[in-house]
Amino acid sequence: MCQLNFHTPTLDMAMKCPLNFINITGADFIVRSAYQMGKTPLLPIFARRLGAGDAFLGFIVSVSTLTGMVLKPAIGMLSDRWGRRWWLIVGTVFFAGMPFLYRVVHTPAELFGIRIIHGLATAIYGPVTLAFVAEGAKDRLAEKLGWFSMARSAGYIVGPAAAGWLLAAEVSPVSVFTIIGLFSCLAFVPILLLSEPVARIKAVNPPIRQQIVHALKSGTHTPSVWLSGGLEATVFTALYTVKTFLPIYALSMGISVAWVGAFFSVQEGMHTVLKPIGGKTGDRLGYFGAICLGMALMGIAIPLITLTHGVLGLMVLAVLIGVAQALVFPSTVALVSTQISALHIGAGMGLIGTLKNAGKVVGPILGGFLIQWLDFSPMFWSMGLLLFLGAGTVRYWGQRRETQIQ
Repeated sequence: MCQLNFHTPTLDMAMKCPLNFINITGADFIVRSAYQMGKTPLLPIFARRLGAGDAFLGFIVSVSTLTGMVLKPAIGMLSDRWGRRWWLIVGTVFFAGMPFLYRVVHTPAELFGIRIIHGLATAIYGPVTLAFVAEGAKDRLAEKLGWFSMARSAGYIVGPAAAGWLLAAEVSPVSVFTIIGLFSCLAFVPILLLSEPVARIKAVNPPIRQQIVHALKSGTHTPSVWLSGGLEATVFTALYTVKTFLPIYALSMGISVAWVGAFFSVQEGMHTVLKPIGGKTGDRLGYFGAICLGMALMGIAIPLITLTHGVLGLMVLAVLIGVAQALVFPSTVALVSTQISALHIGAGMGLIGTLKNAGKVVGPILGGFLIQWLDFSPMFWSMGLLLFLGAGTVRYWGQRRETQIQ
């Protein structure tokens, strides 16, 4: 993962390795924190003020992930070929530049268009950063991915809390987006200090057409890619439905928007702190078992939102959802990393990212239609049922694999 110069002393090489890791971790924390400030609870409230209805609001929240769903496999594959650093610089440009354009948005349709382009930022960072880290992990893969992901999850803590506080202080949504752009610019410092992994520098690449064919075969013919991606899609369908409509539901119940931001911060706080433990659980007890347990726990917590009307109850449910995430996500990524060819890790991360983004797109849209058709309560219970179906699928595949091994 680190750039090693075989003509320099061992001490110099040892010093470059942690510095490279610190830089990518710091950059990821900055841009994810800023991006999440603009996601929850800011974006649904901003879209509502522009006049977006429930169904179209769901489209607005989910459309940025549609960009990643389409482009992540290609970006991951190209980073396998051309290197990770250049793509991270481009991704940082989109993270830092796009928030300033929200000042020219005046209609829901214009907001929809801006969100499509803004999605390029996460489409790049998603597969490239994970591939960067996975290249250097030789053992305890899920645990190491859990440690790296703490930075990303920390952004999910800082972002919603900061946005909720700014909105509660009566800062306009447009001004919050400008603050997001200024904060994102800080990420250029660690990104420009990154050095390319030595494997990317020394690699001899085949013709690009041949590499595309090999990458697609490697990814699409690996069952763990489809299984892990499908499970992440299921989980993110539920999570992004909650992210989109909990702010609206809470306001209808008389709960302050600041507490809504705190809910998502507590959720991601538990997710962040417990990710290494969740990854270690997957390494020791098996990836299938950790994923199944996490999905079942989340399937219990989300429907209980409709039975909880106080702030304390919401915070307890936020903790449970965060624990569930910590069990699921390190193991799904590790499952793919251990099965796909090392030459196509970026492409594999891109494919799983596409499936994951499909859940992010479907969740808010499905949630919006369910609310219009039924109401908030049946919608949350439907998400719980979906997660239990996913947990059952994991259990079935885990038992089937154990049978095949025996």
